[in-house]
Amino acid sequence: MTQTSVQVQDLSRNPDPRYKKLVVGTAPDSWGVWFPSDEKQIDWETTLDQMAAAGYKYIETGPFGYFPTDPARLHAEVSKRGLTVVAGTQFGILHKEQEWANTEFEMRRNAAVLKAVGAKFLVYLPPMFRSDKTWEFTDERVLSEEQWQLYTSNATKLGKILKDEYGVTMVVHPHGDSHIETRTDIDRFFADTDPEYVSFCLDTGHIVYGGEDPINIVRDYPQRIGFVHIKAMDPDLVRQAHEKDWPFGEAIARGASVTPPAGQPEMKALVDALAGLDREIIVVVEQDLYPVEFDFPLPNAIATRQYLAECNLGARAAATAERN
Repeated sequence: MTQTSVQVQDLSRNPDPRYKKLVVGTAPDSWGVWFPSDEKQIDWETTLDQMAAAGYKYIETGPFGYFPTDPARLHAEVSKRGLTVVAGTQFGILHKEQEWANTEFEMRRNAAVLKAVGAKFLVYLPPMFRSDKTWEFTDERVLSEEQWQLYTSNATKLGKILKDEYGVTMVVHPHGDSHIETRTDIDRFFADTDPEYVSFCLDTGHIVYGGEDPINIVRDYPQRIGFVHIKAMDPDLVRQAHEKDWPFGEAIARGASVTPPAGQPEMKALVDALAGLDREIIVVVEQDLYPVEFDFPLPNAIATRQYLAECNLGARAAATAERN
């Protein structure tokens, strides 16, 4: 059996020390994982094996329940592969009063695991108004003023709980088919939330999907960016998705999320902008691939990692083959 792995060397192409402050990781999303359990998804052990084989050291856990949720077991599984958990992700409904108790419970459960394994970030995913599996509408496309105010006040409330009680920073993630998608949505969300407790996950692909250039967000809100998901979108498919009102899940199934250097944003300029912030930022490499053939993620992860290294993001990587 042939297993592909990556040998990692120190980045030497650009001696500017600001680039070395960008800490590179990966996430189950790049292995086609959107749900805690799904027959179309690769098993979690293989995902961890391949994350390590692709040369990564830092990972995000993805949907809660996909990887083990017992902290001792999770730590053991990642450690034996030379991996470290830096973040988790969690959907949660904040704009409906009756959903607060469940959202708080799920966020606390996730944060407790993250705290136990030493991770410092929880990526908050806004609920989508269309299901990412059935593509059917599950909520109103536009929130009322009352719903928006509840959304933002609960975001600050939740961020305070996570920071004060778990030492975990909540980083809010924009998302297609959600109420935090466009630049207008992001501007308003920033204006209505407390930056002490609500940070931002700059997901470059979703920013493009929402019609904005992520470099503009870096320029205009440098202090709000606490975490990054780096990915690219095909601008032609994104345009079709909006013109034809495709659900986000359909856009992804049609191939909207692409492997750099294809798509937007242009990665070299983006990495330069992130390095210009001149502080340590975790940059998680992602690609929305649900569903995906199981033999695609590993070579794709290696190719993406190599290309981003050419853009001065992370260590320079060279693929090798090892025969078992």
